Amino acid sequence: MREGSLQAPTRNPIPWQQADYYDEEILDAEMRRIFGVCHGCRRCVSLCDSFPRLFDMIDETASGELPEVTSDKFESVVEACTLCHMCYITQCPYVPPHIFNVDFPHLMLRYRAVQHKSGKTARSRALLSDTDRIASMAGPVAALANWATDTRNDLTRPLLEKGAGVHREAVLPRFHGKTLVHRARKERVFIDATAPAYGRKSVLYATCFVNHNDPPVGEAARRVLAANGVETEVIYPGCCSMPHLEHGDLARVSDAAGRVARALEPWIDLGYAVLALTPGCALMLKDQWPLIVPDQAEYRAAVTKLAAATHDLSEYIVDIARTEGLASGLRPVPGGVTLHIACHARAQNMGQKAAELLRLIPGQDVTVIERCSGHGGSWGVREDCFDMGLKVGEPLARQALSAETVYVVSECPRAGPHIVQGMQRLDARKAQTVTVRHPVQILAAAYGLA
Repeated sequence: MREGSLQAPTRNPIPWQQADYYDEEILDAEMRRIFGVCHGCRRCVSLCDSFPRLFDMIDETASGELPEVTSDKFESVVEACTLCHMCYITQCPYVPPHIFNVDFPHLMLRYRAVQHKSGKTARSRALLSDTDRIASMAGPVAALANWATDTRNDLTRPLLEKGAGVHREAVLPRFHGKTLVHRARKERVFIDATAPAYGRKSVLYATCFVNHNDPPVGEAARRVLAANGVETEVIYPGCCSMPHLEHGDLARVSDAAGRVARALEPWIDLGYAVLALTPGCALMLKDQWPLIVPDQAEYRAAVTKLAAATHDLSEYIVDIARTEGLASGLRPVPGGVTLHIACHARAQNMGQKAAELLRLIPGQDVTVIERCSGHGGSWGVREDCFDMGLKVGEPLARQALSAETVYVVSECPRAGPHIVQGMQRLDARKAQTVTVRHPVQILAAAYGLA
């Protein structure tokens, strides 16, 4: 036996189709086993609120030991988990292949899957997870939807809080009448045949967020890639289903994996790389789908092929720089950049690709912060989680304020606005001068393409 952290971590398939996976007694025994390991280690105490909650409830017992904690209290630990995977990736010395076999995020996922199967998932959470359905209703009336969801709207936001469980102060994504897929059909980009990387081909998996809520990120990506000689096609077969993963609907995730993988497979067969425009979606395609899709599924081969062909956007551009070299013409963007390294980018275990990307701009002022923003997808907008999310993200917000840059940048589409909200609570005057951007938008500006 070798000590933990001396071998590369591995992950076990998620056996969500097996009956034992949903057995509450077996789950409780596994939670107590893993919580016991965590109690004896406590290395993760500073990562999120899950671990302080766990350790506090243990310490408050008469004996200070886990057996005295009743199982009904475990739900509060699960509720605080954002499935960021940072405990697994960066801290835990007992992840598989260690004999202790600790995978805390997937334990939290299993608890939620049991809740979902038992019908205990709040209807409001299920509704928030259906991003494509929400966008199909809000997109055609984007101006009205954006008015109704604006935090300054004292008429509709209290109603949204009561009906959907969305905190009235949480900044929500804006909608656009024209999706990225629609814009890509209309806008032709000039592919520079003189660029060193000319001949590369890529499919931009638009993701629900960029397609519906932030098309300018996708447009910036197309322009930057075209300037570097890369042909792009924009494809959106549907959401990666990470929002459904958050509340344990694993069958829905598996179905989404099959639908998207089969739609992208013909492009992969033609030699196209698949670029995911948000790190959470890249993590799903690369890492989570292969663990969830059953071996016997007819689309298993397509999912496996997609995982091997998928790249994070920043990862792909950095690879161009290393392999062929970037096209010339980059100039520093005035005002400086504070870069947040997104948790789901870190969970891909590929290094700080966004930081590497921005440092490719000669003379660019970049301050890098590697902490959780505290948002966690739909988790961060919930009425019961919003304030906790700001608490978790406060150290990051303080660092961003002290950097005093014009731009706050993150690959995570929800982290940037959440960080700025944290900054506003600390110093509203300073936060007014900050603009949120994606790293590829900064690169596009450095090329004079934005």
